[in-house]
Amino acid sequence: MLKEDRETQDISYDSRNITLSIYAGAGGRDAEDWALMLLRMYQRYSERKNWKFSLLDKRENEFGGIKSVIVEINGNDLFKILKNENGVHRLVRISPFSSAKLRHTSFALVEVLPIVKAKELPLEDSDLEVETFRSSGPGGQNVQKVETAVRITHKPSGITVSCQAERSQSRNKEKALTVLRSRLHQLAEKEKVSTLAELKGKKIKIEWGNQIRSYVLHPYQLVKDHRTGKKKGNVEEVLDGNLDKILNI
Repeated sequence: MLKEDRETQDISYDSRNITLSIYAGAGGRDAEDWALMLLRMYQRYSERKNWKFSLLDKRENEFGGIKSVIVEINGNDLFKILKNENGVHRLVRISPFSSAKLRHTSFALVEVLPIVKAKELPLEDSDLEVETFRSSGPGGQNVQKVETAVRITHKPSGITVSCQAERSQSRNKEKALTVLRSRLHQLAEKEKVSTLAELKGKKIKIEWGNQIRSYVLHPYQLVKDHRTGKKKGNVEEVLDGNLDKILNI
């Protein structure tokens, strides 16, 4: 465990604000559409709860689907409420992209992390590779002529974080560092290392066998959490942001 964590290991992170990331997995264009559906679900849930929902970074495909997205959510007891959303989410439906109207299974990874303060996890400049680039819109089209977007790579772990939502380079760097600290803290807890230099990032395969929850739209309607066995028949209600029943709140 990191030295900084030893000093703060009794801290409860349940009341912390969070960063929430979504990554499209196996399923191609359907998976990228599924990632977009999940983003809308969490955004609508945040609106129901009167939480502040802020986009930090988004990589879209040419059709408006999402390859990856990072948001920051601010509110009460956020990590406590959403921490169990961590994991692979599976969708089964008739693909809107299939001319033959075939059933398709898609996967997306959701990552929920508490925001870790700078003093709790100091970062060495020598461990960071900082790049700047132009913020981009759908399909990679540049929407700004100045390099305000920031990409930071933590060299010991290989973790890379980007932020391009803010108008200034300094704000984007600050937000990217916030996300990076949260990911490093999670990785350190998982691997039980004593220094940041020991971290070696491992990726979860976003595919069959790793899902925590399934959302089935065809041939029947069902949301099932595979860890708790909790089920709900109205999938559309859940996807519209009514997560309280499936979260058992």
